Amino acid sequence: MSFGDYLYIFVAIAFSFMTFTIIRNNFLSKFDEEQRRKDLVDEYEDTYVSENAAKKKKED
Repeated sequence: MSFGDYLYIFVAIAFSFMTFTIIRNNFLSKFDEEQRRKDLVDEYEDTYVSENAAKKKKED
């Protein structure tokens, strides 16, 4: 195989890895520490707010 073939394979693998990493990080950024969706906070806002307030008081 020529150098161009090796380069093409390397670029394809690197592109796949970078795409997978970007999608995974985007997905993981949608969740908080307790694995709850950040964009659905209003569905469980009472428990979410009270738990976070308790954590902040504990940290202070």
